[in-house]
Amino acid sequence: MPSLLLLAGDGIGPEIMSATKRVIDYLNTKGAGFETTEGLVGGAAFDAVGTPYPQDTVDKAEAADAVLFACVGGPKWDEIKEYEMRPEAGLLGLRKHFELFANIRPAISYPALADASSLKREVVEGLDIVILRELTGGVYFGEPKTITDIGNGQKRAIDTQVYDTYEIERIAKAAFELARARRGKVTSMEKRNVMKSGLLWREVVEQTHKQGYEDVTLDHMLADAGAMQLVRDPKQFDVVVTDNLFGDMLSDIAAQLTGSLGMLPSASLGAVDPKTGRRRALYEPVHGSAPDIAGKGIANPIAMIASLGMALKYSFGMNKEADALDAAIAGALDEGARTADIAAGGPTVDTVGMTDAILKQLDLRL
Repeated sequence: MPSLLLLAGDGIGPEIMSATKRVIDYLNTKGAGFETTEGLVGGAAFDAVGTPYPQDTVDKAEAADAVLFACVGGPKWDEIKEYEMRPEAGLLGLRKHFELFANIRPAISYPALADASSLKREVVEGLDIVILRELTGGVYFGEPKTITDIGNGQKRAIDTQVYDTYEIERIAKAAFELARARRGKVTSMEKRNVMKSGLLWREVVEQTHKQGYEDVTLDHMLADAGAMQLVRDPKQFDVVVTDNLFGDMLSDIAAQLTGSLGMLPSASLGAVDPKTGRRRALYEPVHGSAPDIAGKGIANPIAMIASLGMALKYSFGMNKEADALDAAIAGALDEGARTADIAAGGPTVDTVGMTDAILKQLDLRL
């Protein structure tokens, strides 16, 4: 049976994961056969067992076919000074442990929400792009990473941007293969004008393109110019591939094009295990833990539910179910279901209401 580890985490995590469990339960009535387990991560894990990254959670993730991850963090844990004890270390630890190097972040503008974007309808209507972010290298993991006292009341902070050839090559290959299944265009973004890692990034992406991917169009763009182009003319892009730091920022820009962070799912994929044939994978919404609305039952569950949809496609080959779930989300929006973040002042439904609307639409399609 296919297995999922559910990590609700902090803030609105338990609420949106509860909504997603309802979808999993529905899919099981249609024969999906999912077995689910649950674990602790982030601040919730720190409170319970003294670490945001418990070994028990790692063991459960090892045993599962894929991980569904909600969100971690919040002001409750802001005073924790040790980097490895902060809630976010739980997520980063999972990414690093399982070498989840390819972060796929689609940005799709649903027709019913084209007016929810801060940009003009004609700029975003029909938008369908993907930000492919390298996830296990770069400045977030590079060493040294320190804050040191240098005397005279001064401190020095150091973060190190590090990339090896193989890290760039494998994310470039993933980008070209993803583009082949879409519109056949990759835009690589870096800062080669001021960063040595940017020079290597472009060189390796170019070399990889020549290794049998010439059928895919390859463009290059400086990351800051790319950020400007994303809000000027986002539909010029198909697949954008970039490093960990720039991918973090550019994908949040892409989120605003869709109207809300609450709309964006993501998939973090590792290499295929040659022994098992299984690809390590973690699926999560792009948004954070939203502590200001946690416990109020009003969070938008769409990004979490859509992350399950990505799991159906990438981990389980359930393309029919994945397409039906995507269509159900669009159908619920077409019927007028809106949580507060996408309501633009109109009538709203709560988390349960949005989930009800999606399940109603899903039942029409399966």
